[in-house]
Amino acid sequence: MTKQQHRSRTRLRRTALAAGAALTVVVTGAGAAPGAGAAQAATPGKPKLKLIAASNSVTLDRYEGEPGVYLDLGTYLTVDNAPLEFKVTRKSYKDPVVARQILRDGTRTQSKPLPAGLVKDFSGLPGFLEVTVKDAQGKEVAKSKGNFCPNNASGRLRPDAPATSHYPESCPTNPFTLGSVWGVEKGWAANSSTVDYDKPVDLPAGDYTAKVSVAKKYRDFFSIPNNQPTVKVKVRQISDGGGGGGGEGGGQGLTAQHEGMQGMQGMQGMQGMEGMQGMSHDAAMPGMAHHYGPRGADEPTPGALSHALEDRGLAHHLGDGRGHTDGSRIAPALKPNSKRPTGRAGVPANVPKPDLRSLPAWDIAITDGEDGDAPGKEYLAFSANVWNAGPAPLVVDGFRKPGADLMDAYQYFYDAHGKQVGYTPTGTMEWDPRIGHEHWHFTDFASYRLLAADQHEIVKSGKEAFCLANTDAIDYTVKNANWKPYNTDLSTACGQQNSISVREVLDVGSGDTYTQYRPGQSFDITDLPNGTYYIQVIANPSKRLQETNLNNNVALRKVVLGGEPNKRTVTVPPLDLVNAP
Repeated sequence: MTKQQHRSRTRLRRTALAAGAALTVVVTGAGAAPGAGAAQAATPGKPKLKLIAASNSVTLDRYEGEPGVYLDLGTYLTVDNAPLEFKVTRKSYKDPVVARQILRDGTRTQSKPLPAGLVKDFSGLPGFLEVTVKDAQGKEVAKSKGNFCPNNASGRLRPDAPATSHYPESCPTNPFTLGSVWGVEKGWAANSSTVDYDKPVDLPAGDYTAKVSVAKKYRDFFSIPNNQPTVKVKVRQISDGGGGGGGEGGGQGLTAQHEGMQGMQGMQGMQGMEGMQGMSHDAAMPGMAHHYGPRGADEPTPGALSHALEDRGLAHHLGDGRGHTDGSRIAPALKPNSKRPTGRAGVPANVPKPDLRSLPAWDIAITDGEDGDAPGKEYLAFSANVWNAGPAPLVVDGFRKPGADLMDAYQYFYDAHGKQVGYTPTGTMEWDPRIGHEHWHFTDFASYRLLAADQHEIVKSGKEAFCLANTDAIDYTVKNANWKPYNTDLSTACGQQNSISVREVLDVGSGDTYTQYRPGQSFDITDLPNGTYYIQVIANPSKRLQETNLNNNVALRKVVLGGEPNKRTVTVPPLDLVNAP
């Protein structure tokens, strides 16, 4: 098994673990008046929070060759009386992240700042959960703290709770995120077991007891009762057996088996999750019947998207199902207009338009080509993102020219009521037949260049066409931000070879990340001298797309090349407060 296969299989299992935990949340919650706490009173607009365990025991599988297990214990934070909501922002990369709790009481909204310095990024509340694990003899063998993302997989606790959650489905991890919204609906519960998958816990096969609690600083701030659920943990050793599915236990190793399920009959489970396990790929995920191969040059930055979306080649059956969110944000393809626009092209002067902005490059590294396939050459690889600050989405339709792998592209404009009020030609879309692509690319969306210290161009990336997708939540606090963007997977958004038309959308608040690691897309630095350079990311380089502002389309990231031939190095200084090389 290769390292990549090992990592992919681990990620596949962890989504199943999270889903398995989510399925049982209603059992404890429905029978135990979730959110109730002796010390809590129902203050209007203030959520009542409580930590619960969805079941009293779990079985975790440890696979042969893996360094440990992942403590997904099925604990949840229940929310009642009012929604739990946060607005997390930073004014610029020179300013710290500021988190505020939003308290809603009917038509009145209040804002309560969290202690300064408590929240340092947009991934959630740090050190929220504390876990201690003891072996069968009562000896403490592990201790950890975990972040809590309120946008984790969640579900209703009772039938009269809101039918759906309007909050985003994951917490952003892009280092240049600017704003985020976290939330759990009233009458819902969110999975609090945030597991660090880079740090498995080394527990041999055997029986353990885990005690889980909320850190005191959060209990005090949010008036959370000091519940400390205990969960019996059985660690089971699974051998590969050569099939990757796992020897003993077989496919059952893909789920954490939660026990204590009595009373489940007649209860309402996670909304829309009934029967998800065991369903076919097509039944569980409508519109996902075709193959999801490697995304090649369109591969997002690892960690920038959910694990399910990163590993699309293996995780067909994972992701968002009916009413279920695990953070992967998969959706059917957007439908283009049925025919080309007619009449005179034009854009009304006061119509809302998108505002495309570039983020500074990150994930910068020296490579010798894709998987070392260019010996003797050295390349500067990087990730880049262009996002839409709104107030309108970028909507582009492509219509195929008869018999050609080329489409004419048109940008559409809508009034405040969603009525189309204008359009304009905006270049072309081209079919990319290469393995790992195999979808329609929109030209002139972005351009990448390597500049010398005096900022004149030295190398231009060969990446010139793009399949637009909402891969990263960059700022969900801007006007008209769509917290649940529709086309968040390249394979579903950008058509197939036999498509006659395609619609590609970059929604308000979201961005599209591309990782340039292939020769021709990354920068060839083999013959460049050591010294200071800048990676330049340009949105809308030909200015064919209509925007509200064309003066914020360029971002620069300083890099310093060093070393010697075949041993080149790159140093990436922090950008203000963001240290993300």
